[in-house]
Amino acid sequence: MKRIVVLGAAESGAGAAVLAKKEGFDVFVSDMSSIKDKYKKLLDDHGIVWEENHHSEEKILNADEIIKSPGIPEEAPIIRKAVAKGIHIISEIEFAGRYTESKMICITGSNGKTTTTSLIYHIFKSAGYDAGLAGNIGRSLALQVAEDPHEYYIIELSSFQLDNMYDFRANIAVLLNITPDHLDRYGNCMQNYVDAKMRIIQNQTADDSFIYWNDDPIIKRELEKYDIKAIQYPFSELKEIGSIGYIEEGTYCIEQPTPFNMEQEQLSLTGKHNIYNSLAAGIAANIAGVKKEFIRKSLSDFPGVEHRLEKVATVRGVRYVNDSKATNVDACWYALESMDSPTILIIGGKDKGNDYNEIKSLVQQKCRALVYLGADNTKLHDFFDGLGIPVRDTHSMPDCVAACYELAQPGDTVLLSPCCASFDLFKNMEDRGEQFKNLVRNL
Repeated sequence: MKRIVVLGAAESGAGAAVLAKKEGFDVFVSDMSSIKDKYKKLLDDHGIVWEENHHSEEKILNADEIIKSPGIPEEAPIIRKAVAKGIHIISEIEFAGRYTESKMICITGSNGKTTTTSLIYHIFKSAGYDAGLAGNIGRSLALQVAEDPHEYYIIELSSFQLDNMYDFRANIAVLLNITPDHLDRYGNCMQNYVDAKMRIIQNQTADDSFIYWNDDPIIKRELEKYDIKAIQYPFSELKEIGSIGYIEEGTYCIEQPTPFNMEQEQLSLTGKHNIYNSLAAGIAANIAGVKKEFIRKSLSDFPGVEHRLEKVATVRGVRYVNDSKATNVDACWYALESMDSPTILIIGGKDKGNDYNEIKSLVQQKCRALVYLGADNTKLHDFFDGLGIPVRDTHSMPDCVAACYELAQPGDTVLLSPCCASFDLFKNMEDRGEQFKNLVRNL
């Protein structure tokens, strides 16, 4: 009996363990942190042996294959030892893909992937398709394959998940954009990160589809290196040579595979970045054969994604917006670009090798003040303090919201769009966004 060891016992790892057990493997789960009770129960219910708060090397390094949580870096000691022993390391998505013939619609990009994934899922469900939501959001793909199979899976893929995917094939691949992110995990080498994103098209055949943003300079450069077998569906903001999706004179247009259009003002998502997300989602649904009336209705009534430009409240004439999902500079750029009033920008957290020059001009144009929110705000002080904009230094969400309340004037917008990861002060970006919303609603 082959031995599978799963490292990390959250949604991804616990689901992978259940599928491995179902497929007859000898399964062991190990997590360096505490395992949540719901995942302990899931493992116990399936008779899976697990450990928490440490790694027992003698129980791990005898594996035939290791399924690694995407949050575990390659530099982790146990990973280094496994690699040295020649143990094959894969992701949960790679493993799950071996045991299903379902259609895979896979979405990646530095920004917009959660919104686009959620929108595609919304369209499919509204049209009555048997679809599951998986990857970075939704439930574990492996657990769904094991216990709740679907005809289609709509999967958000991070670069970390793509790193450990080898034979998995996306029937429809969506690449939204590539901008600097997670460079701390890629040796501060942009090309390493780019190569990870481009893995979404590996193994695609002439029967598959590849949707991508035609205006992205990095994607354009990279495509020249690849022999792409899939049918290509490039999209752009405005009509240009090669693009099959675009906005023209206020009309949302898709030319292929089935012509489709609707008024841009009917789209529920607003802002330039959401034009790209809406085009990518509409093209994916069109390729899958979703009827036009369902695409049109779903693009019009999609409620949006929590923590992504989420309107929280208006207090004493000041609008508060939660964009906690903006964990890189490019995401913050799109948020600032969409602001139509003087803005108090909350920025900071765990820096991932950010270059703030990308947003410098927008900060100067749009921001009344900056509120730093992080354990260490030194890099922010060094870059922004010289711009002549009022700044406040805070190290907790209560202090941050209090500073914003004091600085803001009626007609302003307070925007939480941090550019950074949340792990210095918060459990995750959701925790950061929830704390912000709760404090704002209690002002």
